Parts: sequence; structure tokens; C-alpha cells
Amino acid sequence: MEEEKSRIMIFHEKKTSVIMLGLVVAVIADAVLWLWLFSGHAAIASTVPKLYFLNIGQGDSSLIELPGGVHVVIDGGPDGKKLLANLEKILPPQDRYIDLLVMTHPQLDHFGGFIDLLKKYEVGAFIGNGRKAPIAEYPELIKQLKQHSVPYIQATEGDAIKIGDATLKIIGPSKQDIVSGELNDTCVVVLLDSPQIKALYTGDIGMNVEEELVKKYNLDVDVLKVGHHGSRFSSGENFLAEVTPALAAIEVGKNTYGHPTQSALQRLGKFAQKITRADQDGIIEVIPTANTLQVFHLQ
Repeated sequence: MEEEKSRIMIFHEKKTSVIMLGLVVAVIADAVLWLWLFSGHAAIASTVPKLYFLNIGQGDSSLIELPGGVHVVIDGGPDGKKLLANLEKILPPQDRYIDLLVMTHPQLDHFGGFIDLLKKYEVGAFIGNGRKAPIAEYPELIKQLKQHSVPYIQATEGDAIKIGDATLKIIGPSKQDIVSGELNDTCVVVLLDSPQIKALYTGDIGMNVEEELVKKYNLDVDVLKVGHHGSRFSSGENFLAEVTPALAAIEVGKNTYGHPTQSALQRLGKFAQKITRADQDGIIEVIPTANTLQVFHLQ
């Protein structure tokens, strides 16, 4: 899928997936984080990654299911009830294990749902950028992590999470951005690199951080989680010209910010083969095949 972008296929039907329990082992060496996730339960699991972009209102939340039944949730949205309702539509009821939670940055619309999730699911590990948030919900998040013995691992540019033949590469925040006064600059940016599909999860980064990434990395991916809910300050043309996604997923709900903005949609329209919006399309499931991304709407 590297030389030529996948053709998009859209199917309007409900899909189900089968998962496995996981065991998390963290090893830190040479300033690089390598996190190996080993399956600990015999079950039938997908042989290719499956990506889910959740419908949790005005906020971000994505689920990655990797071969072996490993589940990674990137951001938790603002509302625990909505997050749990989404997961219940995807995961079988007997599975109460999430291998890894990733909080791109400590704003409520990205971590609020994790508080309730930690009460309902066993979690292997939690990744964040190390920054704190001066809001009441943040101490509650940390309390739940401690209460359920979930390790908090601070990740920055250069760390990597190895899961089978897939790697979650942490390409942001840089040492400079992590101390920025603009919290959106501090986002944990995740590049999923696997033989079957590549995807980029950008949190709320703006064009300034996008430009930094363009200069340092090969960002040509199949799927883009659009930055900052389609804000006019994200999804710059130089950035999108490098990413050229087959699918651009906007995680957005009812809001007063004008997200997604027309300017962002116009720029995305120039470079993305397909754009989905959580507020219009609901939960999106993406499954790679040999030369195609199959996209399912889960209602």
C-alpha cells in the first residue's frame, strides 16, 4: 500500500469482531520505549489491523485492533457513557480488557471517557505526554489509574510501541513542543506502521506542528485521523500533500466552534480520496485488503 493509494470501498452494514485478552510488558532502554503486547487467551482474532473511529460527540476517540486481538484506544472523548456505548458495539460483552490507552493531551474532550472506562475494563498500560491539566476531572483520571494499578508511561518523540509486526511510532511531541504554552502543541502523535496499513493519529496539533513533522518524517499514510476536529488551524496543504490519505476521518460532534470548518474541508478535499465525519457517519470501521480499504458504517 506504499506505492499506490488504496481504492476506497464503502459498505453500509454492521460488522462484528472477535478479540483476545492481552498481557502488557513494558521495557524502557536507551531512551526508547518498546512495549510488547502478547496475547494471553486462545481465541480467533483478525489477521489484519482494524481501525475504528468512534462517535463520541465533540471529542476524539479511536480504537485499533491489531492481529492477535490486541486493542489500543487513542483518546477517550469527553463522556464515559458514550465511549462505553461505542465499545460495546464493537467488542464482545465478555471481553473487558484493553491493552493500551493513549491520551494525546490532557484536555477533557480527549480523556474524559477514560475515567469510566477504567472502572469497567481492565487496562494494561496508559500512555500520556506527562503534562497535567488544571481541571477537576484530571485528578480523578490519575486516581483511577492508581486505583486500578495501571502504569502511566510518559511518551515523547522517538519512542515506539512494537506489537507483533506492527509498530506504533511516537513522532510527537518533540522536546521543544512538550513544554509549549499551547497544550495542543504537546500532543502525542502516533504513526501506526504495519504491513497492511499505515495510519496517522494527530490529536489536536496545529499547522505549526504539522510543518515540523513534514520536515522530519515520511507521512505518506493510508488513513489520517484529522487534526483538531477539522479546525481551520489544522490540516495545512503542505502537510496534506505529504500525507495524501485514502481516508481522512474527522472526529467531531455538535459544537460552537464551527468544526469542521469549510477551509479545512476544502483542503482535505484536495488530497483525501474519502472524508468521513463522526457527526454524520457514526462509528467507522476500516479494514485493509490487498489493494483496498473497506470502510463500514456501524450504527
